[in-house]
Amino acid sequence: MEGRKKTAKRMVGQEERFLEAFDTYHEALFRHATLRLSDRERAIDLVHDTYTKVWSYIKDGHTVEQFRPFLYKVLNNLIVDEYRKRREQSLDALLAVEGVDEGAFPDLQESSVESLAATLDGRKAFEALDALPREYKEVIILRFVDGLGPKEISLLLEESENVVSVRLHRALGQLRKHMAAAEEAAEVRRRLHKPKQ
Repeated sequence: MEGRKKTAKRMVGQEERFLEAFDTYHEALFRHATLRLSDRERAIDLVHDTYTKVWSYIKDGHTVEQFRPFLYKVLNNLIVDEYRKRREQSLDALLAVEGVDEGAFPDLQESSVESLAATLDGRKAFEALDALPREYKEVIILRFVDGLGPKEISLLLEESENVVSVRLHRALGQLRKHMAAAEEAAEVRRRLHKPKQ
Protein backbone atom coordinates (compact mmCIF):
# COMPACT_ATOMS: atom_id res chain seq x y z
CA MET A 1 0.00 0.00 0.00
CA GLU A 2 2.80 2.40 0.96
CA GLY A 3 4.59 1.70 -2.36
CA ARG A 4 1.46 2.58 -4.35
CA LYS A 5 1.11 5.89 -2.53
CA LYS A 6 4.73 6.77 -3.29
CA THR A 7 4.30 5.80 -6.93
CA ALA A 8 1.09 7.85 -7.21
CA LYS A 9 2.72 10.84 -5.53
CA ARG A 10 5.78 10.59 -7.82
CA MET A 11 3.48 10.33 -10.84
CA VAL A 12 1.57 13.48 -9.80
CA GLY A 13 4.88 15.33 -9.39
CA GLN A 14 6.08 14.17 -12.81
CA GLU A 15 2.76 15.17 -14.38
CA GLU A 16 3.00 18.67 -12.91
CA ARG A 17 6.60 19.00 -14.10
CA PHE A 18 5.59 17.70 -17.54
CA LEU A 19 2.81 20.30 -17.86
CA GLU A 20 5.17 23.03 -16.70
CA ALA A 21 7.75 21.87 -19.26
CA PHE A 22 5.09 21.98 -21.97
CA ASP A 23 4.19 25.57 -21.09
CA THR A 24 7.83 26.58 -20.85
CA TYR A 25 9.36 24.87 -23.88
CA HIS A 26 6.71 24.15 -26.53
CA GLU A 27 7.25 27.42 -28.44
CA ALA A 28 11.04 27.04 -28.41
CA LEU A 29 10.76 23.42 -29.57
CA PHE A 30 8.40 24.45 -32.37
CA ARG A 31 10.77 27.24 -33.46
CA HIS A 32 13.68 24.80 -33.37
CA ALA A 33 11.84 22.17 -35.42
CA THR A 34 10.63 24.76 -37.94
CA LEU A 35 14.14 26.09 -38.48
CA ARG A 36 15.61 22.61 -38.80
CA LEU A 37 12.94 21.25 -41.15
CA SER A 38 11.82 24.37 -43.02
CA ASP A 39 8.33 22.86 -42.87
CA ARG A 40 5.87 24.37 -40.39
CA GLU A 41 3.34 21.53 -40.53
CA ARG A 42 5.95 18.79 -39.97
CA ALA A 43 7.40 20.87 -37.13
CA ILE A 44 3.99 20.95 -35.43
CA ASP A 45 3.68 17.18 -35.87
CA LEU A 46 7.14 16.45 -34.51
CA VAL A 47 6.72 18.67 -31.46
CA HIS A 48 3.40 16.94 -30.77
CA ASP A 49 5.11 13.55 -31.19
CA THR A 50 7.88 14.69 -28.83
CA TYR A 51 5.46 15.47 -26.01
CA THR A 52 3.53 12.25 -26.68
CA LYS A 53 6.72 10.17 -26.44
CA VAL A 54 7.87 11.93 -23.28
CA TRP A 55 4.46 11.49 -21.65
CA SER A 56 4.49 7.77 -22.55
CA TYR A 57 7.96 7.49 -21.05
CA ILE A 58 6.71 9.04 -17.80
CA LYS A 59 3.56 6.87 -17.77
CA ASP A 60 5.81 3.81 -18.06
CA GLY A 61 7.24 4.75 -14.67
CA HIS A 62 10.41 6.58 -15.75
CA THR A 63 11.53 9.86 -14.22
CA VAL A 64 12.78 12.84 -16.20
CA GLU A 65 15.30 14.83 -14.18
CA GLN A 66 15.75 17.76 -16.58
CA PHE A 67 12.99 18.31 -19.09
CA ARG A 68 14.69 20.83 -21.39
CA PRO A 69 17.58 18.64 -22.62
CA PHE A 70 15.36 15.55 -22.58
CA LEU A 71 12.71 17.23 -24.78
CA TYR A 72 15.36 18.50 -27.21
CA LYS A 73 16.92 15.03 -27.31
CA VAL A 74 13.60 13.38 -28.21
CA LEU A 75 12.78 16.09 -30.77
CA ASN A 76 16.26 15.86 -32.25
CA ASN A 77 15.88 12.10 -32.67
CA LEU A 78 12.55 12.63 -34.45
CA ILE A 79 14.15 15.23 -36.73
CA VAL A 80 16.99 12.85 -37.56
CA ASP A 81 14.42 10.17 -38.38
CA GLU A 82 12.65 12.70 -40.59
CA TYR A 83 15.89 13.45 -42.42
CA ARG A 84 16.49 9.76 -42.93
CA LYS A 85 13.01 9.37 -44.36
CA ARG A 86 13.72 12.18 -46.79
CA ARG A 87 16.96 10.44 -47.80
CA GLU A 88 18.90 13.69 -47.67
CA GLN A 89 22.64 13.74 -47.19
CA SER A 90 24.01 11.17 -44.81
CA LEU A 91 25.19 12.32 -41.42
CA ASP A 92 28.95 12.75 -41.53
CA ALA A 93 30.97 11.99 -38.43
CA LEU A 94 33.26 14.77 -37.28
CA LEU A 95 36.44 13.68 -35.53
CA ALA A 96 37.17 15.35 -32.23
CA VAL A 97 40.30 17.40 -31.83
CA GLU A 98 41.53 16.69 -28.32
CA GLY A 99 41.94 19.63 -25.99
CA VAL A 100 39.71 21.97 -27.99
CA ASP A 101 36.79 23.71 -26.39
CA GLU A 102 34.50 26.62 -27.20
CA GLY A 103 36.83 29.16 -25.55
CA ALA A 104 39.65 28.26 -27.93
CA PHE A 105 37.90 30.00 -30.81
CA PRO A 106 37.64 33.80 -30.58
CA ASP A 107 34.43 33.82 -32.63
CA LEU A 108 32.68 31.67 -30.01
CA GLN A 109 33.51 33.84 -27.02
CA GLU A 110 30.55 35.64 -25.49
CA SER A 111 31.51 39.17 -26.63
CA SER A 112 31.97 38.17 -30.27
CA VAL A 113 28.78 36.11 -30.22
CA GLU A 114 26.90 39.17 -29.00
CA SER A 115 28.53 41.41 -31.60
CA LEU A 116 27.79 38.85 -34.32
CA ALA A 117 24.16 38.69 -33.23
CA ALA A 118 23.96 42.48 -33.14
CA THR A 119 25.33 42.89 -36.67
CA LEU A 120 23.43 40.13 -38.42
CA ASP A 121 20.31 40.94 -40.34
CA GLY A 122 17.97 38.20 -39.14
CA ARG A 123 16.44 37.42 -42.51
CA LYS A 124 19.79 37.33 -44.27
CA ALA A 125 21.19 35.14 -41.51
CA PHE A 126 18.37 32.62 -41.87
CA GLU A 127 18.79 32.58 -45.66
CA ALA A 128 22.51 31.94 -45.21
CA LEU A 129 21.73 29.33 -42.55
CA ASP A 130 19.74 27.34 -45.09
CA ALA A 131 22.87 27.14 -47.27
CA LEU A 132 24.88 25.41 -44.54
CA PRO A 133 25.23 21.63 -44.28
CA ARG A 134 22.62 20.15 -41.95
CA GLU A 135 25.03 19.36 -39.08
CA TYR A 136 26.29 22.98 -39.08
CA LYS A 137 22.79 24.43 -39.26
CA GLU A 138 21.79 22.19 -36.36
CA VAL A 139 24.51 23.41 -33.96
CA ILE A 140 23.99 27.08 -34.90
CA ILE A 141 20.26 26.78 -34.14
CA LEU A 142 20.84 24.90 -30.89
CA ARG A 143 23.47 27.40 -29.70
CA PHE A 144 22.20 30.77 -30.87
CA VAL A 145 18.45 30.33 -31.39
CA ASP A 146 17.66 27.86 -28.63
CA GLY A 147 20.36 29.18 -26.30
CA LEU A 148 21.79 25.79 -25.35
CA GLY A 149 25.37 25.68 -24.14
CA PRO A 150 28.03 23.40 -25.64
CA LYS A 151 27.62 20.89 -22.81
CA GLU A 152 23.84 20.64 -23.37
CA ILE A 153 24.39 20.37 -27.13
CA SER A 154 26.97 17.62 -26.62
CA LEU A 155 24.49 15.64 -24.49
CA LEU A 156 21.76 16.18 -27.04
CA LEU A 157 23.85 15.15 -30.03
CA GLU A 158 25.79 12.47 -28.14
CA GLU A 159 29.05 14.06 -29.24
CA SER A 160 31.95 15.35 -27.15
CA GLU A 161 32.07 19.03 -26.23
CA ASN A 162 35.20 19.24 -28.40
CA VAL A 163 33.29 18.03 -31.45
CA VAL A 164 30.47 20.49 -30.74
CA SER A 165 32.91 23.38 -30.32
CA VAL A 166 34.77 22.53 -33.53
CA ARG A 167 31.48 22.18 -35.40
CA LEU A 168 30.26 25.55 -34.05
CA HIS A 169 33.51 27.22 -35.06
CA ARG A 170 33.34 25.82 -38.58
CA ALA A 171 29.64 26.56 -38.89
CA LEU A 172 30.15 30.20 -37.91
CA GLY A 173 32.97 30.49 -40.43
CA GLN A 174 30.78 29.13 -43.22
CA LEU A 175 27.84 31.29 -42.13
CA ARG A 176 30.02 34.41 -42.32
CA LYS A 177 31.29 33.41 -45.78
CA HIS A 178 27.76 32.82 -47.08
CA MET A 179 26.58 36.14 -45.66
CA ALA A 180 29.58 38.01 -47.11
CA ALA A 181 29.00 36.42 -50.53
CA ALA A 182 25.30 37.31 -50.39
CA GLU A 183 26.17 40.89 -49.43
CA GLU A 184 28.67 41.13 -52.30
CA ALA A 185 26.09 39.81 -54.75
CA ALA A 186 23.53 42.31 -53.47
CA GLU A 187 26.05 45.14 -53.86
CA VAL A 188 26.79 44.08 -57.45
CA ARG A 189 23.05 44.00 -58.21
CA ARG A 190 22.64 47.47 -56.68
CA ARG A 191 25.47 48.83 -58.84
CA LEU A 192 24.10 47.21 -62.00
CA HIS A 193 20.60 48.55 -61.40
CA LYS A 194 21.69 51.97 -60.19
CA PRO A 195 20.05 54.64 -62.36
CA LYS A 196 22.51 56.60 -64.50
CA GLN A 197 22.82 60.27 -63.67
